[in-house]
Amino acid sequence: MPSAAERTRTLVQGTCSAVLLIPGLDGARPYQLMPDVRSVGPDGEVFLVFPSDSPAVRAATHAQDDELTAVLELTDVAPVSVPHRIRGRAWLSGWLTREPDLADAGRMTLRLEVGEACVDDLWGAESVEPEDFVRATPDPLVEHEAELLQHLHSAHSAEVQSLRGLLGERTEAASTTAAVPVGIDRFGLRVRFTGVQCFDARFDFPEPVRNVNELRYAMHTLFDAAAQ
Repeated sequence: MPSAAERTRTLVQGTCSAVLLIPGLDGARPYQLMPDVRSVGPDGEVFLVFPSDSPAVRAATHAQDDELTAVLELTDVAPVSVPHRIRGRAWLSGWLTREPDLADAGRMTLRLEVGEACVDDLWGAESVEPEDFVRATPDPLVEHEAELLQHLHSAHSAEVQSLRGLLGERTEAASTTAAVPVGIDRFGLRVRFTGVQCFDARFDFPEPVRNVNELRYAMHTLFDAAAQ
């Protein structure tokens, strides 16, 4: 399974929504605190790009050399229609500063030096040490996950449904439920069975995949196993 640090890094570098929470900016509207772009630097610092006139930039500018604490809150929502769509949240807290050398075309880059992090998702709730966050890499499928899940749901729903045959003792419980692919990563596929009962099942790949081409082979292996 992916580590808590890898899952957190995946959320930061993925497409889920993010809000920067800064003490004293309670009056700011949520959309004003959503970065346009976010990325992770070589030392684990998180770079957040905002319009130059945003409340976050003003707060970091006024703080100058004072330590300005902030929390980046990320919310991950399943890209397919399914009950309980929020798949997870992550929080990165630390110190916020301006990066004046990275200003461009009416936008300013803020730097969040991560001091603490935690994730609460479909794998469970765990804390993340800053050094582990630095060393972690995002899941290689993160850029394509939404498209992959939507494709599986719309074009291969019968094959996804067939995976219930691999559930062993839970096969009967899943027989009267719908099957929706709710998550995919390099280790496997997560399917949510909904209806009379609602539960998730993980279907692990024979070995972790490194790209979409390897994923195609892994998915065919799963579907072939279910068809036997």
